[in-house]
Amino acid sequence: MDWRRERVRFTRFLVVGAIGAVVDFGTFNLLTEWLNINAVVASVVSFTAAVTSNFTLNRHWTYPDSRSKPVARQWMQFAMVNLVGLSVRTPLFAFLRGPWTRVAERLPVNWGPLTAQQLGNNLALACAVGVVLIWNFVANRLWTYNDVR
Repeated sequence: MDWRRERVRFTRFLVVGAIGAVVDFGTFNLLTEWLNINAVVASVVSFTAAVTSNFTLNRHWTYPDSRSKPVARQWMQFAMVNLVGLSVRTPLFAFLRGPWTRVAERLPVNWGPLTAQQLGNNLALACAVGVVLIWNFVANRLWTYNDVR
């Protein structure tokens, strides 16, 4: 295995993930704050939007040399890996919302228009995303994009 090449791929995966995080957090906050959708439901919807964005960018930029598999098969593998990630992320997010909101309520800082609940929700989402990031990279590299040398 060429570790230099893998570091470049991981860096690209992180950039794609950062873009996905913007999609994820933006969608989440739009749904919860503007459309008043339940936070756990909004988390699942925002996750789906981010997965779609991430697959497209990873296929074309992180792993452009991964073309031996049909795109539909790769999409299904990517989606399955991410569904496992979602099964970890959702309960973790739901569990962390309360504690992070309580921490945010105790902070002596004024976050402007951001409420303690909004801050708590976003901190919980950030923690859950961080945990799932490692799973997603390793599983996708070993299964979805295993045709790349």
